[in-house]
Amino acid sequence: MTNDKLDNWLEIGKIVAPQGLSGELRVYPVSDFPERFEVPGKRWLLCSGDTEPQPIELLTGRYISNKNLYVVKLAGVENCDRAEALRGCKLMVPASDRPQLGEDEYHVLDLIGLEVFMQASGKLVGTVVDIIPAGNDLLEVKLHPSFTTDKGQMTNDKGQITNDKRQKTVLIPFVEAIAPVVDLPSGRIEITPPPGLLEVNN
Repeated sequence: MTNDKLDNWLEIGKIVAPQGLSGELRVYPVSDFPERFEVPGKRWLLCSGDTEPQPIELLTGRYISNKNLYVVKLAGVENCDRAEALRGCKLMVPASDRPQLGEDEYHVLDLIGLEVFMQASGKLVGTVVDIIPAGNDLLEVKLHPSFTTDKGQMTNDKGQITNDKRQKTVLIPFVEAIAPVVDLPSGRIEITPPPGLLEVNN
């Protein structure tokens, strides 16, 4: 069941655990914008059972780079017990509160669900199911069954042919050389992958 009320909200991170004993929280970010977690101000919390997010004040935040986590302090969360109670809650902002993007930047949420096509042939490759933050972001694309079955079989890492029927996903570097066309209005990305990127056995 989808909650229409949540259409107006963006999830920016998920509280994964308390940090220390003073009520600080570890947050796993799903936003590319550090200011979401580092700049004090109003945020919203959505915990299980809530129908809509509740306002909360972000006091401080810092990034722990080797863990890809932020540690944040929220107003009113003074101890480990209160922090523990928030485990699994989501940090939200209104959807209207999107930072302005540069010309070649995209919001992660805008990319999920886009269909991916081969630019040369126009063939449907699959659908973006996730974005994996890395040096260059990677698009995780769930291959369309027709894309895998046309070629008959897929090879695994050892070069053996696999016929398993589960839908495969592939990772495609989200860089202009490989994904030159991102057309949000028509919901498509066109790719020019180098040979072997899609690991399909021709």
